[in-house]
Amino acid sequence: MAPQTAPARQNLPVETDSFIGRDRDLSDLLRLLGADRVVTLSGADGIGKTRLALRLAAHATASFPDGVWLAGLACAGTRADVAARIGAAVGVAEEALSDPVDHLCEALRRRALLLVLDDCDGAADHVAEVAAALTASCPALSLLLTSGEPLRVPGERVWRVPPLTLPREGVDPADSGAVRLFLDRARAADPGFAVDTGTTADPAGLRTVAEVCERLDGVPLAVELVAAWAGRVPLDRLAEGLAAHLPAADPRRHGRAARRRLLEGVLTWSHALLSDPERVLLRRLAVFPDWDLEGAERVCGAAPLAESDVLDLLSGLVDRGLISLTGEHHNRVRYRLPGAVRRFAAARLAESGEADEARARHTARMVALTEDLGRIAVEGRPMPWAERFGHLQRVVCEYDNVRAALLWAERRRDAEAGLRLCAGLRTYWVLGHHFGEAGTWCDTFLAVEGADDALRGRVMVLRAQVYRAQRRYPEAARMAAEAEARCRAAGDTESVGQALNVLADFDIRDGAYARARERATEVLEAARATGDLWNEAVALALVGAVAVHTGELGEAETRFNTALMIMRGMDHRWGVGLVLMAQGAAAEVQGDAQSADRCYREALDIQRGIGAVPEIAAALAGVGRIAPALGSVAQAYDYLSESLLVSHAAGHRPGAARALEAIAQVALDHGVAEDAFRCAGAAAALRGGLDSELPDPRRPAVPLKPGVEPEQVRAWWEEGRGLGLDAAVDLALRITESGRPARPRPAPARLSEPPRTALTPREHEIAQLIGQGESNRVISERLFITQATVARHVANINRKMGFNSRRQIAAWVNRHAVSP
Repeated sequence: MAPQTAPARQNLPVETDSFIGRDRDLSDLLRLLGADRVVTLSGADGIGKTRLALRLAAHATASFPDGVWLAGLACAGTRADVAARIGAAVGVAEEALSDPVDHLCEALRRRALLLVLDDCDGAADHVAEVAAALTASCPALSLLLTSGEPLRVPGERVWRVPPLTLPREGVDPADSGAVRLFLDRARAADPGFAVDTGTTADPAGLRTVAEVCERLDGVPLAVELVAAWAGRVPLDRLAEGLAAHLPAADPRRHGRAARRRLLEGVLTWSHALLSDPERVLLRRLAVFPDWDLEGAERVCGAAPLAESDVLDLLSGLVDRGLISLTGEHHNRVRYRLPGAVRRFAAARLAESGEADEARARHTARMVALTEDLGRIAVEGRPMPWAERFGHLQRVVCEYDNVRAALLWAERRRDAEAGLRLCAGLRTYWVLGHHFGEAGTWCDTFLAVEGADDALRGRVMVLRAQVYRAQRRYPEAARMAAEAEARCRAAGDTESVGQALNVLADFDIRDGAYARARERATEVLEAARATGDLWNEAVALALVGAVAVHTGELGEAETRFNTALMIMRGMDHRWGVGLVLMAQGAAAEVQGDAQSADRCYREALDIQRGIGAVPEIAAALAGVGRIAPALGSVAQAYDYLSESLLVSHAAGHRPGAARALEAIAQVALDHGVAEDAFRCAGAAAALRGGLDSELPDPRRPAVPLKPGVEPEQVRAWWEEGRGLGLDAAVDLALRITESGRPARPRPAPARLSEPPRTALTPREHEIAQLIGQGESNRVISERLFITQATVARHVANINRKMGFNSRRQIAAWVNRHAVSP
């Protein structure tokens, strides 16, 4: 989750060193990728599959309009896990009611993108299943896979990654890929390293390097590991040491098993050259999928090491090529062990007898990290939002480690550690809509004996919220009631308040307003007595919602404003956003368009900063629904179309249904009955049926207009129900493009010549294309941005200039010859 910016077209990591010796492979693979939709780079560990795939993907971005996206699958364990990692890479939100693979296929059905699935060996069968489903369902999608062996996906073209080229007789050794890589990495490790590479002589140093590369069979990782020592160990001694550790040279050995033995020998040789403390740190680092310095210090800094030793030892291992840098995330450098090195280190950890202890420390570290998030997410004391949000970002960065800790706790049947992790992850899972994973882990650890009632109660509150997201309302209510009873018996007042707030929310949905008020009032009294500001603010918002439903509008306004005051006092922007959305919905029901617009717009700004896509779409839809009441149908269509596109891109069907309903309502109000009812029918189908309940006042059903025959409405409605999501989105976008008012309200005289400086360069560019009569879709294709981004820019231009329609933008552009 990150603040929304200009749309990225790839998530590939930044290269940290030079790419050597694969130019011909790269050229051939680019042609292959253009001809085949599934390409697998196969070969032994250390042969360079991942590095080649990343460079190939970077060169291929221009061929895929919807981008190139990397998903690392080294730690994936299940089919759902594979789908979740791919979804996270491409920005597809989880759909609580759908099979994760089916949902992923639906969301990507029309995208022309390249998925890079790296390190598929550990979950090969699951990856093959998901890959086959994607290629069958998504005709414009291509896959680039890395794996030790072919995955046997239908249509798969396998490229056996060869070793780097070796020196040939009569040719300068420095022209071979293996020697060039050796020299480059040796100089990177020791800038003073040099051998004569002139073509007029065959110096001993260069000849030794060539011999070493031949002995290493051109395997890139082996070459890099040996080259890292070249500045510290004389070349002749380096060659002698390798000879003692590597299998005897055999010109016939070129298979995967032989190269695996070769790499094992190189790692054994390199490991023997390390100091004892370096060997201890290396094996302990095997518990991490990736890490930062603080994590390494906390987990690995136990006797015989000290935390203060870790930085220097870590730097030494980086210099020796055993650790890779993966980049900087949120001002913290992150590291990882290459796959072959990690497996070697894990074997040494098992031999040492300290594997359980190291994994226990790793799990304890993740428990502490997630519990910090859980505490700070609802902590009542004032705290800068950047600091509070930073804890969420830390968990995002560490989530592979969190998954590893959950798996370890599951294998150990450690209910307390598992439940503590689940409780701490509540904010991450709910805010990120990771409901399937949350439900699975909660069920796993709630079924294990152990842990106290208060902890179980906290996790049951989360499970109730997940059940609600999955629309399993009876289970949700039962789970929340049991959570409240357990926490009350344990004397955990804060968790009782959380459980009661969840139950009050269910009561409001069921129309049990008196009971909801009673529960929320109990929370208010307890929260005020204990200084629990979070539960107090949430309870106030719930009482406000009850007051809206019971017609006590003055009380509702007071309650919402008090809740906002508390959340703002804590500088808790997520909490402010939640209350604003509830207050905006209340104002919308009351017909107070100005207040609703203000609430939704501020909530939209907050959600853009957090990056929670379903909430962004909800706020956009709120602004769009209110815009006609404020005299701007054009803005209504702009915001609603962006809401629809954001939801569609994220695969969030409830959000898409909400936007379709709102577009249908605006269209119907402006005489577009036929397409309006088709659009509404499509929304009803997304919600699960024509007669499904729509309890949320923000999602009204489209009413029947006078003069329209019910039979005709039913026919249009049924046509819409049969459209499918993609076709429904196309229909809605046609409505928003063509359904704007023919006679827009003229701009105020004082804005007849707005200052050019009010617009950004991108907004000037879009304004000029609007002046040429181009639609949002054409503009998005011209500028290589999404239609959602175009719609947002159009809305910004209208807001800045005081315009109400695209016609006014076009008139201004053409009148004043505006250019970008």
